[in-house]
Amino acid sequence: MERDREFAEFVAARALVLRRTAYLLCGDWHRAEDLVQTALTKLYVAWPRVRKDGAVDAYARKTLVRASIDESRRGFRSRETVVERLPDTPVSGAAPADLDVRDALAALPRGQRAVVVLRYWEDLSITETARLLGRSEGTVKSQAAKGLATLRELLGRHVFEEQR
Repeated sequence: MERDREFAEFVAARALVLRRTAYLLCGDWHRAEDLVQTALTKLYVAWPRVRKDGAVDAYARKTLVRASIDESRRGFRSRETVVERLPDTPVSGAAPADLDVRDALAALPRGQRAVVVLRYWEDLSITETARLLGRSEGTVKSQAAKGLATLRELLGRHVFEEQR
């Protein structure tokens, strides 16, 4: 019973953050919920080992990222995009200025998106991000730089300059 109580406390404290991270990784709230459930299920199975190591947050994030990558490899997801409501006008030919941050993140390649989300949303270090994704620190640095450059291009420089 102690295991269930501790796990329930972790879920209550971290589920919202995991869901937001999952959304940034996949761009769809429903898929994000599925990814979090998958990650939490795997975490529950490994709970005694992970809790003893003290790496619960890291394990949960890593499982979430891997679940996102695994799910993105399924063919039907790449052909269809679920939307909340139908657009009033056709979306083809949308200007880059019409994109918001979520759309811009969705436009990034999966690897760059994972690096940008983990580095700048989860505020992980280069070393932690590299370890989590199983990549070298140099790869994380270059993927972060490329991802940010693409975001700047998609969102327009004025968005980044206004924040200064």
